[in-house]
Amino acid sequence: MFTIQSRKSSAVYNINANPITGAVDVCFTNGLRYEYDNVSRRAIVNLMLNPNMSLGFWVNDNCVNSNRSTYVAA
Repeated sequence: MFTIQSRKSSAVYNINANPITGAVDVCFTNGLRYEYDNVSRRAIVNLMLNPNMSLGFWVNDNCVNSNRSTYVAA
């Protein structure tokens, strides 16, 4: 797992992602933590390479509102 560089976000505290397996671990600022599987590997790499990308928007688009990803509350 790779830790995504810290960015200012009002919703997301931390993201750990594995671009090889498509696993993403999201810690929200309210203390909840979710593990997402089958996240787009291309989207993970894009997030890792673009330091200006919003973490909250990325999580909503590629984890929460995605038809392909599944999650488990951790």
